[in-house]
Amino acid sequence: GWPGLGAALGAALLARLGLVLYGLHQDGAMRVRYTDVDYRVFTDAARLVTEGRSPYRRATYRYTPLLAWLLTPNVYLAEVFGKLLFVAGDLAAAVVAYRALRRRGAAAGQACGCCAAAWLLNPLPMAVSSRGNAEALVALLVLATLYFVEGGSVGKAAVCYGLAVHMKIYPLTYALPIALHLQSKWCGGEGAVDMGCDKKAKFTFVGYLWQLFVKMLNRDVLLFGTVAGSVLAALTVAFYQLYGWDFLEHAYLYHLTRRDIRHNFSPYFYMLYLTAESKWSFALGLAAFLPQLLLLLVVSIAFYRDLAFCCFLHTAIFVSFNKVCTSQYFVWYLCLLPLVMPSVKMSWCRGVLLLFLWFVGQGLWLAPAFFLEFKGYSTFLLIWLAGLLFLFINSFIIVQIISHYQKEAQVAKKLKQQ
Repeated sequence: GWPGLGAALGAALLARLGLVLYGLHQDGAMRVRYTDVDYRVFTDAARLVTEGRSPYRRATYRYTPLLAWLLTPNVYLAEVFGKLLFVAGDLAAAVVAYRALRRRGAAAGQACGCCAAAWLLNPLPMAVSSRGNAEALVALLVLATLYFVEGGSVGKAAVCYGLAVHMKIYPLTYALPIALHLQSKWCGGEGAVDMGCDKKAKFTFVGYLWQLFVKMLNRDVLLFGTVAGSVLAALTVAFYQLYGWDFLEHAYLYHLTRRDIRHNFSPYFYMLYLTAESKWSFALGLAAFLPQLLLLLVVSIAFYRDLAFCCFLHTAIFVSFNKVCTSQYFVWYLCLLPLVMPSVKMSWCRGVLLLFLWFVGQGLWLAPAFFLEFKGYSTFLLIWLAGLLFLFINSFIIVQIISHYQKEAQVAKKLKQQ
């Protein structure tokens, strides 16, 4: 129970603090810095805020001003403050995941083991937070949203969700699964997709969509949408008043229209690189969203009853098929992995094999990427082929997880008892 979680948290904290201290050494002694380049951007933006200026005067600052405000102690106290804040958010996310697992019916030892294996002792989240990346704060808000939704605290969930979308746009994709999940509770366990609340549902496509829409207009869904929308709107209006169009352009619009032609894990990067100067470049960038949207819609309808599992699949699909994909994006779905592990019944051998394939896919991509970035060799084609292989591996892993998912099992039973 809590003693086991406390030991895991202690070990995770020591490991992260050790990495933070090592990072200070490497930054001063080696040419390649340990600290994420974005952390310097955060700190420069925070310094501008302390001087009463816009954080968007710092080139490449593409985030909410709220983050720059949170990191003003980097200027007033010590530059390492932000890393410690991200580490704290990292550990807090594990605590929320543990409590969510316990609520979903997992035994104390199992919940602790899932949190330790998938998050607390996972090298990737450790590296991301200790290098000064803010993804842990978004992970905390996302986990808190799911925790409160499943606990029936719709207002608290909506506040966390509004903050999460303000920090990063990707949780916006959870809106449909959350709405379907809330309406299924309102209908007493039967979802709008099943038409369980209306025995006279029309068996036409238009009638189906109308029934789906009407059944989502219940009190919980409207409360969640109103509160989350109000939080997001209030933050947007406030920061627009302070920083004008620069805020909207860099915090929101940039991420919707972004076309990153630098090498990354995305299968689309080479196409966007080759068509960067083409008149079709913008249209191709928007078209890249279509496979994502179709897959997210299907997953939402199929798995909304288990909200955590649905959001995990959502995020894994969104990241794998996104037109920009870097290593830090993997944290977006890894934070949800502890919640789904008890529901995925596969052998340790199969699980280790899938994990091995995932790391091999990254390694095969990193090799040509290293020769491009540090040796100057033209390896774009090899990077793209490795990216396609990595997409295939991710898709295979997602299919394996779905095929070994024990539908609703103890989750639905536990939640119905509450």
